[in-house]
Amino acid sequence: MAATVGSALHWWAKTKGEQDALVVAGESLTYRELQDWSSRIARKIVDLEIQPGQRVGVLGPNSLTWPVIALGVLKAGGVLIPLNPRFKPAELRKVVDDAGAVLVVMPNEFAQTVDAARELGRTFDTLSFDELAPLRAGGQDDFRIDLEPDEPTALLFTSGSTGMSKGVICTNRTLLNIAFEASLTEEGFRPGSTSLLVLPLVFTPGLVWGLVMTTVLGGKLIIEKEFDPGRAAKLLGEHDVQAIFGVPLIFEAISRSPEFADADLSSLRTAIVGGAAVAPALLQHWADKGVALRQIYGMTEAGGVATATLVAEAFDHPDTCGSGSIFTEVKVVRPDGTDAAPGEEGEILLRGPGVTPGYWNDAESTAAALQNNWLHSGDLGTLDDEGRVKFVDRLKDLIITGGINISPVEIERVISEIPGVEEVAVIAAADERFGETPAAIVTVKDGVDAAAIIEHCDRLVADYKVPRYVVIRDEPLPRLPSGKLSKTAIRSEYRYVAERFDKVR
Repeated sequence: MAATVGSALHWWAKTKGEQDALVVAGESLTYRELQDWSSRIARKIVDLEIQPGQRVGVLGPNSLTWPVIALGVLKAGGVLIPLNPRFKPAELRKVVDDAGAVLVVMPNEFAQTVDAARELGRTFDTLSFDELAPLRAGGQDDFRIDLEPDEPTALLFTSGSTGMSKGVICTNRTLLNIAFEASLTEEGFRPGSTSLLVLPLVFTPGLVWGLVMTTVLGGKLIIEKEFDPGRAAKLLGEHDVQAIFGVPLIFEAISRSPEFADADLSSLRTAIVGGAAVAPALLQHWADKGVALRQIYGMTEAGGVATATLVAEAFDHPDTCGSGSIFTEVKVVRPDGTDAAPGEEGEILLRGPGVTPGYWNDAESTAAALQNNWLHSGDLGTLDDEGRVKFVDRLKDLIITGGINISPVEIERVISEIPGVEEVAVIAAADERFGETPAAIVTVKDGVDAAAIIEHCDRLVADYKVPRYVVIRDEPLPRLPSGKLSKTAIRSEYRYVAERFDKVR
C-alpha cells in the first residue's frame, strides 16, 4: 500500500532530493539524505528481528537524529512510540509496558534511565543513537515496509481523566488525512512550505504538525533543540517561515524578545496557538507585525487541531476557535446527547478524518470516547449563532501546563505513597508563564512537610509535574455524599491558591 508517510518521503526524495527537509542547529538534511539514512535505520531495525506492527520507542530531546530514527521506525513497519525525555524511570516503564514496546532507541546519556526502567518490569531491547549515526553515510537506499493504511503506525500517549496514560492510535490514514485537510484552506499548510518547530518532537504538535506534516507535504522543518525566543524571532525571517505553532507562552516570549521588533514576518502565513487562553494584548503584538494569531481547539485524539479561528475573524472573535474544518465537524451537546442551544454550555464533540480509531488495548476507554462516530472530548464549551466554538472548561480533570497535559490523579497517587499523608487533591493553579501549574492540597500526620512531598515527587515524576504549590491543612478535604473528594469544592476553596500561598519550588 503506497498511502503511507514513508511513501511520501520516497516521492520527495525522488522528485526534489536536493531540497532541504530538516534543519537543526544549522545542520541540514536534504530529502535524498533523509530518505537514505532513514532507510538504512529501517534495515537495522529489521535486522534486529523487529516484526511489522511491533512497538518501538524513541527517546531523546530534539536533535537531527531523532526525526530520522522516527521515520526509520515507520519504514521498518514498526509502530512508533515517542517517549518524553523528561520521564523518570517509573513513568518510562509505564508507557513502555502499556505499549508493549520491544525496543527503545535512545542517546547514550539516557542509558541509566532506561536501565532503571527496565529493572522495574519486563525486559526490552535497546539501541543507541550512536550505533545509528554511522548509517548516515552510504549509497542510495529506498528500503521500506508499508503497513496497511488502517493499521496502527504510532501511539501517542496522553493523560486521561482516569489518571492513567492512554495510547492514542495513529494510522497512516489518519496522519495523511490530517495533512490533506490542513493543506486545503488558504490559511493552512502548503506543499513545500517551511515550518519552525520550537516544541518537543515527542508531542503531537512536534510529531504530527511538525515532522509528519513536513514529510507528507514535501516542506522544510526548522527544528530548535531548545526554545530561545530571540533566536526564534530571527529564524522566522531568515528562513522565510510560513508556519509556526505553539502555546501562548511561546508567542508571548517571542514577542517580548528584543529581536522581535526588527524580525521580518512577511512570509508567515499560519500562526496557530492553543493549549490556554490567548490574551488580546498578545494578539495585538503579533497583529502589529502583520500576523493574525489563530486560536485553535483540539486534542491528541483529533490529531491535535480540530478547529482554528479564521484569520478574518481573529480580532472580531478572539475568544473563539473557529467552527471546525473542511471535513471536521464540531458540536456541543447536553448531558442527554441533544444539541445545546447557541450560548448554552455543554460537552464539545468532534468528528472528522483525523480522529483516532481508538486507544491502544483499551476497549472500554475507546467505547466511552467514540460514540456514534463522534469523539467525546470531555471539555465544556459553547457555540455561538454562527457555529463558532468557545472553550469554557474541562470536564476532565486535567492540568495543562505550557501545552502539556498533566493528570492530577497521577500526582495524587505519588503523593499518597508518602507515609503520613492522609489525603491529597491536586488542582490547577494559575501561572503567568505556563498558564497552569500543579498545586497539591494535603492533609498529613507525623510531621510530613512540603519539602518532603517535593523531594518524593521529584524522584518519581517529571519536573513539570512536581507541584509548585503545596498547601498543608489540618481539616479533612471536602467530600461528596458518595465519599469521593469533591474536586469542585476544593477548586472553589483554593481558586486563588497562587495569590494566597508562596511557591515551594
